[in-house]
Amino acid sequence: MPGSADAIRLPPSDWSARDYAPLAVALTAFGLLFAEPARTLARDWWINPDAGHGLLLFPVSAWLAWKAGLVRDRAPQPRLGTAVMIAAVALRYLSGLAAELFTMRFSMWLAAIGVVVFAFGLRQVRHWWLPASLMLLSIPLPATITNSLAIPLQFRASKLGTALIEWRNIPVRTNGNVISIPGQTLFIAEACSGLRSLTALVSLGVMIGGIWLRSVTGRVALIALTIPIAIVVNSFRIFLTAFLMYFVDPALGRGFMHESEGWALFVVAFGLIGGVGALIATIEQRAIRWRTRDA
Repeated sequence: MPGSADAIRLPPSDWSARDYAPLAVALTAFGLLFAEPARTLARDWWINPDAGHGLLLFPVSAWLAWKAGLVRDRAPQPRLGTAVMIAAVALRYLSGLAAELFTMRFSMWLAAIGVVVFAFGLRQVRHWWLPASLMLLSIPLPATITNSLAIPLQFRASKLGTALIEWRNIPVRTNGNVISIPGQTLFIAEACSGLRSLTALVSLGVMIGGIWLRSVTGRVALIALTIPIAIVVNSFRIFLTAFLMYFVDPALGRGFMHESEGWALFVVAFGLIGGVGALIATIEQRAIRWRTRDA
């Protein structure tokens, strides 16, 4: 997708001051209307661990959009773009009345799509599908959704982690999301449920699939495989914590060491997703060769 042969650099070299004026007005209005949701979103990226992946996704999506450039056969659609922006402004107003952050931030993303349609048309939106998807994924999910996902993930992580602990012949008893080993108790909190890493890894899976892979099937397969990878790696983190607490030092299950384990295993999960992406890319290349040879 980045650097397509059918695209030109952004901004277009043939634009005059008259071409920039409508876009400048739209961007100014965008800034005035969506300053508050943009501010709160940036704050959450910085202070909320569950939203921290936005600090990576937003600049990467902006870079990918610039790298991909503008399609040569773009055609501005002012009427459709205006309609999308009006819908976004209405959504922004209603979500502001309800103080619903996700909808407010989604309206900001929708307004950005409207600006692109207004200035460049739907072809450009399709061309920028990957940056647009990453920007959407950088918006934290509503608390109602995260809470409903966290509890099943907590129990799943506890179950798989317990199975690994039993495999190592460590006496263990599980009660919901509480794991007990001799002399120690592990509470699988929401932060350890895997939801945080799952959100970030799915986003990274979308990014890897969009950059490396060429088929929709390959991209869907990579995203689908990202979910079990995140769950298994998080369950291994629970096992590793119990193993170190039981055989080495109980202090290794708390504080800096516990957080370090989480970061290290996240890197491992990212490497596994990259490896799966490379494998799918190899399969795609071989499939293309077979089709070319049989044609």
